[in-house]
Amino acid sequence: MICHEFLPDPKLRPFVQSYQLRHFVFPAGSIIPFKPYAPRPEQTLAFFPRGTERVEHVAKNTFLTRPRSAIIGQSSERTNRHLSGSEFCVLLVNFRPGVLYRMIKLPFFELTNTFVDAEDVLPKEIMRVNERLGSACSPGEMIAIVDKFLLEMTANISSDAHPIDEVTNQLIIHPEKSSVLALAESSCFSTRQFERLFKERTGLSPKLFARIARMTKAFSLKYNCPGLDWFSIAVQCNYYDYQHLARDFRDLAGVTPNDYLAAENDAPETLFGLQDSSLSGKLVAFLPPA
Repeated sequence: MICHEFLPDPKLRPFVQSYQLRHFVFPAGSIIPFKPYAPRPEQTLAFFPRGTERVEHVAKNTFLTRPRSAIIGQSSERTNRHLSGSEFCVLLVNFRPGVLYRMIKLPFFELTNTFVDAEDVLPKEIMRVNERLGSACSPGEMIAIVDKFLLEMTANISSDAHPIDEVTNQLIIHPEKSSVLALAESSCFSTRQFERLFKERTGLSPKLFARIARMTKAFSLKYNCPGLDWFSIAVQCNYYDYQHLARDFRDLAGVTPNDYLAAENDAPETLFGLQDSSLSGKLVAFLPPA
């Protein structure tokens, strides 16, 4: 069983934040719990070499099944992720802000709260990547396959980020310090230009993106420091008070902070005594084979 975060090839690090690899084998006849997923500030390319994932949009009570590789846009609403198959494996590529937009040349507001089959958007080589991942035998082999593909995909993309991407990155790191006007001024755009470009590259308005980033930071604090009370977390993340934090959880996660934490504590990885590496932030120093 594995639930780890890995660094990509050094040449990819201006483009790729990390890989998330999750591989579970469930006992026969077991009931697999869902993974609660409040929106996070992320845009990903997902590969599913084993099993399938069905995404439940909680507010709409709808289910969608992911293809074997998917480009996943920015979410603004709660989903639950249901795994199927006795063996499940997903490799998530977490891109740095703006990189996926530069790769696929699509306004990201077209992908908000949805996904597309990567084979319909990316070059035909991705079909071969999916086939090779399906027969890969180790984490190192999987990562090496995706590294090679992404090195080819990013070869013609400048490593210099757009000013909006730099601002987006700062919003993710320090969401508690955000101000749309101040951010617009720091990126040399008018407020209207800034908001239009930001939505084109992320799919959301700066204000909503910042709310999501701050709630994610607050929940990560609680996840990694269970003894920390919610009021202290609210203060650290610059909420007005606990009620302000709880309101964001109700709006974005659909439940109270404690209810969401309880659902997270029942997620699939906990069956195997593992943590969600995307929340723990523990990168594994890992060099895939050449």
